[in-house]
Amino acid sequence: MSEKSILAYFKSPEEAEGASRKLQSLRVADLSIDRFSRYGGGFTSQAAPASGLISSLGSAATGYPDAGVMAAADPSASGMSHGGSGGPTGRDVLLTVVVDSDSFHQALSIIEEAGGMI
Repeated sequence: MSEKSILAYFKSPEEAEGASRKLQSLRVADLSIDRFSRYGGGFTSQAAPASGLISSLGSAATGYPDAGVMAAADPSASGMSHGGSGGPTGRDVLLTVVVDSDSFHQALSIIEEAGGMI
């Protein structure tokens, strides 16, 4: 039997986990859920200590000075993007799944019903 892979994007890890649980009923050869950022790194508590004293928005955004410049310039850095106070509303959670080709279309349906974008 041949296998097919699917890359699906979700808005939250919980959505991806829900799809993952349903996909387990199929013949899944491999499955992973990862969060990614367009600028690398990611917001860390070390970059923004509890005291609130940070050297720059760029360093707080990613913890990496070079990537921080780009992240600080992004509209979502201000909290005023169309997503409101909940933060960026993009699809930054990636579900990667490898299934038997016989289960491929059923897996696509499960992912789309769970809110995934293929």
